[in-house]
Amino acid sequence: MIPVNEPRIAKNALKYVSDCIKTGWISSSGSYLKEFEEKFAARFGVKHAITTTNGTASLHLAIAALNIGKGMEVILPAHTMMSSATAIVYTGAIPVLVDVERDSWNMDVTQIEKKITKKTKAIMPVHIYGLPVDMDPVIKLAKQYNLAIVEDAAESTGATYKNRLTGTLGDFGCFSFYANKIITTGEGGIVLTNDDELAAHARLLKDMAHSPKQRFLHEEIGFNYRMTNMQAALGLAQLEELDKYLKIKLWMAGMYNKLLSGLEGITLPVEKPCAKNVYWMYGILIEDSFGISREQFMVELLDRGVDSRTFFVPMNKQPALLKMGLFKRERYPIADEIGEKGLYIPSGLAITKAQIEKVCEAIIVVHKKFHGKNK
Repeated sequence: MIPVNEPRIAKNALKYVSDCIKTGWISSSGSYLKEFEEKFAARFGVKHAITTTNGTASLHLAIAALNIGKGMEVILPAHTMMSSATAIVYTGAIPVLVDVERDSWNMDVTQIEKKITKKTKAIMPVHIYGLPVDMDPVIKLAKQYNLAIVEDAAESTGATYKNRLTGTLGDFGCFSFYANKIITTGEGGIVLTNDDELAAHARLLKDMAHSPKQRFLHEEIGFNYRMTNMQAALGLAQLEELDKYLKIKLWMAGMYNKLLSGLEGITLPVEKPCAKNVYWMYGILIEDSFGISREQFMVELLDRGVDSRTFFVPMNKQPALLKMGLFKRERYPIADEIGEKGLYIPSGLAITKAQIEKVCEAIIVVHKKFHGKNK
């Protein structure tokens, strides 16, 4: 079975993590935490990097550090991971959706302005599957309406928009280091910002909001979002090989593009002149003209030893959010469509040329078997 994602662990990972164990610095203090934060900030050209327990915590921490709370609104795309919406809900704020583009699967930035109200406090662009959102219009609206920007860059580590790295274009940039991400710490995340006050507030909140005046005295409700030194040690090793990992992702996408282009009924991912895709996952759409549904297609791949995953279920179709009274009379047709047709195929950093060829061979065989059968 070819897995949908298999991580690649950096050569120095075992050395650094072993050092944590040998020295006893295994919890949320230690030199690797400081070094990882400093080197991540330097790599991305920002002043502050604040590690967290996971990507969802990074988003929640950023929103909380902006003092966004009950009754306030944050605009985000309908097509995203549930974490984007739940991070907003955790603060008591209200997620407000816009539909997405059919080609990029990213938020349709032309729909943002009509969703802005007096309650709107932030926009959360999500750089889906590694492709940056068209950020200039987002930045323009944020300045015009005095809104914060919280970038969900969980899937876009190293991607660039007009030569600027995602996660550095807003007030906060939030990353995930889950096992399937381009940089992994097993579980973990990080928040980037250039704002000294926001950074200080985020650091306070992530460590239970202990008062600077007296430990164990709390003037705010904080969170236990501390990364461990061992996770940071792994992250530092991964960061050292980021450029290599990005080259692997582009090589993988190039092979898939070459071998799968021209198959009617399959829509491949795009790249735009202003937005360079890092292909965190290689996603495709199974169109009606393919001949079978996405679910049938996935079964056919599985029968041939190829794993896959569906695209995210849109936020407007999430029972937990609907039970809160959200989105009940709202329609997001593009998000709904790609949510039903989209999947990603094996895309991990450990993937080999032979595996990519086998995946494509399986897809081509299934295509020959079913294409045109529904006409």
